[in-house]
Amino acid sequence: MAKSKTQASLSLQLPLVNPCCAAIDVGSMMMMISYTDRGGISHLLEVGAFTENLEMAVETLRKAGVLKVAMEATGVYWIVIYQLLEQAGMEVKLVNAKHFKNVDGQKTDVKDSQWLHQLHAHGLLRGSHIAPEIFRELRSYLHEREILQQQKSDTLNRIQKTLTQMNIKVQHLVSDIEGVNALKLLRGIANGISDPGELLALIDTSKLKASDEDLHRSLVGIYKEQFVTILKYQLSAFDFYKQQMKVYETCIERVLNKLMLPDSNGESVAVPAKKGCVRKNQYSINIKGYLQQITGVDLSKIPGLDEINILEIIAVTGLNMSKWKTSGHFTSWLGLSPAPKKSGGKVIGHGRKFTNNKATQAFRKGAQTMWQHKGGLGQLYKKLAARKGSAKAIKAVARKIAVIFYTMMDKKVSYDARRTEVNQAKRDSQRIANLKKEAARYGYILNAAA
Repeated sequence: MAKSKTQASLSLQLPLVNPCCAAIDVGSMMMMISYTDRGGISHLLEVGAFTENLEMAVETLRKAGVLKVAMEATGVYWIVIYQLLEQAGMEVKLVNAKHFKNVDGQKTDVKDSQWLHQLHAHGLLRGSHIAPEIFRELRSYLHEREILQQQKSDTLNRIQKTLTQMNIKVQHLVSDIEGVNALKLLRGIANGISDPGELLALIDTSKLKASDEDLHRSLVGIYKEQFVTILKYQLSAFDFYKQQMKVYETCIERVLNKLMLPDSNGESVAVPAKKGCVRKNQYSINIKGYLQQITGVDLSKIPGLDEINILEIIAVTGLNMSKWKTSGHFTSWLGLSPAPKKSGGKVIGHGRKFTNNKATQAFRKGAQTMWQHKGGLGQLYKKLAARKGSAKAIKAVARKIAVIFYTMMDKKVSYDARRTEVNQAKRDSQRIANLKKEAARYGYILNAAA
């Protein structure tokens, strides 16, 4: 007689991780909010995007006992509501829209907010990394200064076009159109001087590689009134952009002073002024001195990273590396880790992750300079570039630099160049082992001394 066996019915319900939470579908002029109050009742709230509407919505969520909020948005519409919720003491997650999918059927703001709310209640959402407020302020100033730098470069290109229209060739004889001598010549032309001899009298020709004869011939051109006028206003725009860049450097210095830790006596540490002349696009303030005091380590010793790159990275990541458990999590967040595609237990390819992360771009910029580096990272770059191409070499070396950055910031250790050097003995033994293995396939015995 067959025995019947009763099994306990399996519960397919997901556990409720965040019982009193909310989700917001952010728009330019309207916010759709789905939330659950203390009594477990779900609500839908549609509010406008004006400041008074957002403050009312935050107060409604606070009275309902909501402590955790998830939001999904494109563009920069999320920033204001994020800051208001953060000030109210709520834990806010900004969710990447690629990490979750909407339910089937017609897509609406109501369905988006409800689906996001349901996923957040079951703890199935992963928030994006958002640095603390002071680093967001620093990043804003850096972004604006970078835009001004690009506009300054565009203005220089237009100046060179104007010189070409005047058939003046001096920009091809000087190494830097933004240099001291070149700017003196440009200002002389803008002030109405058209005689090459008078223009050359404004500068020290001994500091230029070109001969006086070539310089004289290059300044013989067509000095039409419209070109001279355009050049004059272009130089005014150039001066304005340089002045605005220095204004933002003052704002950046003010933020860096807020990040400075006091000494053992509780007094603020003074950073000495920058020595020497300031090259083009460089900071007029001592960024390296500020970074050493703020981070506690000298990150500029990492090959490929200068103070500007380090400042851009810190503005994105912040100073607390505990956000990422290991260096592997950090490089994965940066999009620098390999992403193998597996099917049937075999690797069938590798995925490519496109990101506009400023920290990732800074690490990749540092890796691009490794082709002329003589250390271990330079050897790694050359080896990978010869085998797999420069694109993969840049990504691999950028990952190495990111691991070094994470380790120095997390453990507060100094940079050790010996750890990046190639172990030649280990490479030779590995080469011999590979040769022996290959020879054994064909029935030969390879002498160990080979």
